[in-house]
Amino acid sequence: MDIAIRSGYVVPVAAEPIDGGTVLIIDGKIAAVGPDAEVTVPEGVTTVDAAGSWVLPGFVEAHGHIGVHEEAEGWAGQDTNEMTDPNGARLRALDAINPADTGFADALAGGVTSAVIKPGSGNPIGGQTVAVKAWGRTVEEMLIREPVSVKSALGENPKRVYGEKKQLPSTRQGVAAVIRDAFTRAQDYAAKRAHAEAEGTPFDRDPTLEVLTRVLDGELPWCQHAHRADDIATALRLADEFGYQVVVNHATEGHLMADEIARRDVPVITGPLFTTRSKVELRHRTLAGPGIMERAGVKVAITTDHPVVPINFLVHQVTLCVKEGLERSTALRTITTHPAEILGLDDRVGSLTPGLDGDVVIWSGDPLDVMSRAQRVFIEGREVYTYDATARKGTVLDPYYREATV
Repeated sequence: MDIAIRSGYVVPVAAEPIDGGTVLIIDGKIAAVGPDAEVTVPEGVTTVDAAGSWVLPGFVEAHGHIGVHEEAEGWAGQDTNEMTDPNGARLRALDAINPADTGFADALAGGVTSAVIKPGSGNPIGGQTVAVKAWGRTVEEMLIREPVSVKSALGENPKRVYGEKKQLPSTRQGVAAVIRDAFTRAQDYAAKRAHAEAEGTPFDRDPTLEVLTRVLDGELPWCQHAHRADDIATALRLADEFGYQVVVNHATEGHLMADEIARRDVPVITGPLFTTRSKVELRHRTLAGPGIMERAGVKVAITTDHPVVPINFLVHQVTLCVKEGLERSTALRTITTHPAEILGLDDRVGSLTPGLDGDVVIWSGDPLDVMSRAQRVFIEGREVYTYDATARKGTVLDPYYREATV
């Protein structure tokens, strides 16, 4: 799709804002970003007048369950946790996503154009995550990258799930043991596989261990669900033992470990931040956490953990974090460049940079102002969401085939 969005207050995020700027999208990719006078719009390209509006990259949700934990569908739409095997490394969130989930429309209304969908935290090893766009009729059409990482969980959730079944793991030491055992088997598996390849002999593949060897090889990051400081310490300990790249997810008490997390150069995806303290490991939840970690030198992304917090509230969490000390000038990075960089998606999304996907949102004003609204949303240059101020209603472009009527 070819389109030029002109004369807006352009916030590339990765570069300084441009008052009266143009974002040119050719074949779905950003071709140029700059002042109106410096960007030549080819003949025939549709022009959108964004004067008086803010123009930003689509936001990136770094940890959500859209499409696998569907809105208002109850049991039928709940495919987040396969809680029948503590080691679900072979499971793929991609296989459970329903693109018709209302959550995707909510994402667009909140300016979110990309999301990393993850299995839940019921298992010590939950499965493979996937990055998708927030519009399309099949996962294949929406796909950015798969797998993006492997989800794992420490703390209360897995020990509660399996403790109720009277099986391993029913304690924190059991959860750590399941993860440690799985990686030990993966190390042995990799050695046997290498030996078989060298000898030219047949080798029986194991889908679970194949995934874990990719983590050990540094190909896939390990997204570690951990709220409490002691669970964060366990996440770092296990990463040290096996040498994999860990990304701490949630990090409710990350502010209490900020110096150590920063020293190790471990990134954090923190949130949800609009929740009550519904369980023990959330007792120290604070909107000041992201700012504390950022000032300590931690690269921070903010998440809604949708549907825990509705995904269209992603930017509002950032606003309240700014109120509690997160630096305003860099706050938008927590939902744009930072999640993209942390999860290896910055070659596609996260900023208004030539060469990246043409995912652009026109806002009525500064998105950190709660009164601002996403007015028009473009994914790869196609307008997929439009807000009608008169009707006070947003409309999502229908991605499905409809038979023409006479």
